[in-house]
Amino acid sequence: MVARLVIAAPSSGSGKTTVATGLMAAFTAAGLAVSPHKVGPDYIDPGYHALATGRPGRNLDAYLCGPDLVAPLFAHGAAGCDLAVVEGVMGMYDGAAGQGELASTAHVAKLLRAPVVLVVDASSQSRSVAALVHGFASWDPQVRVAGVILNKVGSGRHEALLREALDESGVPVLGALRRAPQVEAPSRHLGLVPVAERRGDAVESVAALASRVREGCDLEGLLALARSAPSLSGDEWDPAVACGASFSDPTPSRNRDSAPDRRAGGRPRIAVAGGPAFTFSYAEHAELLTAAGAEVVTFDPLHDEQLPDGTAGLVIGGGFPEVYAPELSANEQLRKAVAELALSGAPVAAECAGLLYLSRELDGKPMCGVLDAKARMSERLTLGYREAVAVSDSVLAATGTRMRGHEFHRTTVEPGAGPAPAWGLHRPERRVEGFVQGNVHASYLHTHWAAEPGVADRFVGRCAAR
Repeated sequence: MVARLVIAAPSSGSGKTTVATGLMAAFTAAGLAVSPHKVGPDYIDPGYHALATGRPGRNLDAYLCGPDLVAPLFAHGAAGCDLAVVEGVMGMYDGAAGQGELASTAHVAKLLRAPVVLVVDASSQSRSVAALVHGFASWDPQVRVAGVILNKVGSGRHEALLREALDESGVPVLGALRRAPQVEAPSRHLGLVPVAERRGDAVESVAALASRVREGCDLEGLLALARSAPSLSGDEWDPAVACGASFSDPTPSRNRDSAPDRRAGGRPRIAVAGGPAFTFSYAEHAELLTAAGAEVVTFDPLHDEQLPDGTAGLVIGGGFPEVYAPELSANEQLRKAVAELALSGAPVAAECAGLLYLSRELDGKPMCGVLDAKARMSERLTLGYREAVAVSDSVLAATGTRMRGHEFHRTTVEPGAGPAPAWGLHRPERRVEGFVQGNVHASYLHTHWAAEPGVADRFVGRCAAR
């Protein structure tokens, strides 16, 4: 099993992303094959991880996928690598609201049997750091807090005081990083600005992080700690197995159609939106679509004026169309092509940003007009895990299919649901949401298809049937 570390923190804003990305880049530059992972549903941090390692950033979410899939998905992503670095989420013990440790960094660390390195913002403390680290290390005996990296250290004298205090804690200091705001990634209304929007200076930022980590951290000690992780039992996740070895074989998933063997008609081409406006996607989705028999082709709605030739289905994931509304609107030729494809009956799956793009307008700018709805920016942040049931039969899910999802947006769509809504949300609140219109499924809800691979299989089957 691959060597592994979990990078955690007492709270958000402590510097997990800075340290985790810097470690990934430093170890990669040293010649190791590094597998990058992120706890929780976040899409943005994995983009920086991918830039640092040259490998897809992957999420490990015990809420969306269930605890039993965390280790198999980890093993799938880390296959063939020398080291895996797992960035945590929020504070180490913060998980799904009201559900104990579920989906917390501590929970995932236990599922992976991985040692934890605690990143502490030391900017406003000295001796108190020992009490803080002791509390986190002793709270759950099943979580192995095996090292500390001090972040935002003010001076050499400050570092000496911190190290002296931690000498009594029993948790070794494996690094100390001085304040350096010039290498921090810019933020806006939903967090960090994605890599795809600042590719040039993001490369420089990641290189600077690698340099800081090399200078301030004990890389040999961290690697030795990672190699001390015990073996994990069980098989790695396999998208082909998840979808079924033969496309025509019956499977237990209610979302798999009893369609003809799709190999006879070739592989349906599915266009997946990408580029700076649509950066939110789990790596496993494209893998599942491919394993289910599709040819996956990426296009950029900001710049491409036509859909890929032979497009039989369309997937538009999340991102920031509100930031690029004028440019998306100006690409009238592609908007018309998307509308025509949907009108023709081709399967379309749109998630969050995709929902906005399919609406009639976004902040007054014309969009594709597939849905009779208006979207606009809002002052209110909608954020959190959701439990949902499909309330309309669609190209993604049969009526009654239960899935877990996540909402994360500062926009609103009016109306919030069509005559045939996509989902009925029943936790933490009860409401219907989204649109099922012909072969279009559009919703704010982000879901992870590895939890229900029949979603991908069903979608590809509908594309093949055309």
